[in-house]
Amino acid sequence: MALIPSARNGDGVSLEGVEPLVRELLTRLGEDPEREGLRRTPERVARSLEFLTQGYRQEIAELFGQAQFSVPYDEMVLVKGIDFASLCEHHLLPFTGRCHVAYIPNGKILGLSKIPRLIDILSRRLQVQERLTCQIAEALQENLKPKGVAVVMEARHLCTVVRGVQKQNTEMVTSSMLGTFRVDSKTRMEFLSLIQQKN
Repeated sequence: MALIPSARNGDGVSLEGVEPLVRELLTRLGEDPEREGLRRTPERVARSLEFLTQGYRQEIAELFGQAQFSVPYDEMVLVKGIDFASLCEHHLLPFTGRCHVAYIPNGKILGLSKIPRLIDILSRRLQVQERLTCQIAEALQENLKPKGVAVVMEARHLCTVVRGVQKQNTEMVTSSMLGTFRVDSKTRMEFLSLIQQKN
């Protein structure tokens, strides 16, 4: 079973369907959805959800289609400090942070902007950080076929800040290592050392 589900092309968010649900939610919370400050909230929430889940309607294969170039380069390519935001599938609360991605080319390199775009596609779906980390690594491995891929994500989760344990400074770190990064400890340590260096 594939770790990354196919995009649901054409399944756009129905603004008509979401707005009445938000109105009902506001009422159940004890609010008046007709008061001035809340009148347009159902529409705003629907548009917000449409944006935050747009990854379901984007195909990863298309992203890689026109952005691979044959280059005889076989050293590590690292893109670090990529900001991301996603919605936790357990509470529909955001988690935000930074992602570091490296790969070792196997005859082909990827256009620089494609790695941040890949992260955007996968993070704009309902997620848990552990799965998101693995999906980014798997997508690069499947579509670029490099010698190895490494991904580290560092994020703060609003569900641990505003509810539950209510710890303000808790940060979660996840990693996924494939190919050379998994079997070669020196390559893995080089990657981990590089992402810890300050600019």
